[in-house]
Amino acid sequence: MRKQAVVNASPLIFLSKAGLIHLLQQAAPDIVAPEMVVLEINRRGPNDITARTVANTPWVATVEVPLIPPLIQSWDLGPGESAVLAYAQTHPGIPAIIDDGAGRRCAETLGIPLLGTLGLVMIAKKRGLIPAARPVIALLKQHGMFLAESKIDRAMSLIGE
Repeated sequence: MRKQAVVNASPLIFLSKAGLIHLLQQAAPDIVAPEMVVLEINRRGPNDITARTVANTPWVATVEVPLIPPLIQSWDLGPGESAVLAYAQTHPGIPAIIDDGAGRRCAETLGIPLLGTLGLVMIAKKRGLIPAARPVIALLKQHGMFLAESKIDRAMSLIGE
């Protein structure tokens, strides 16, 4: 397992709301969130579950990000996705945890290791940390995560569900 992974806002939001923030550690024991991501989350207010979770989870650290390279800028992503990808690009081998489609395509184009919230659930199931993935995915969907049923079905077939 890698020592560190960098995460965008949406996985933090979905996992915090569902009470499943620990699933982030399926990517790495230490999770970093770029300042832009933390600012985006903190705009939700101090009583927001995600803002409280990020502030109170010792293995989630806020990091500065270097200037966004022109190639990443050219994708016209949000500031959080751009910061996550810039951090991952300057730290080779560190996976980016992103759910946004355009951000994922950019990561794939740049050869950045990539995971999403669905991938974290799949890893947890394979490692025996959860008995079944489908109920976890249903819970995440109740908290705002969008996934096409066809994508869920393909993922579940890969882990024997």
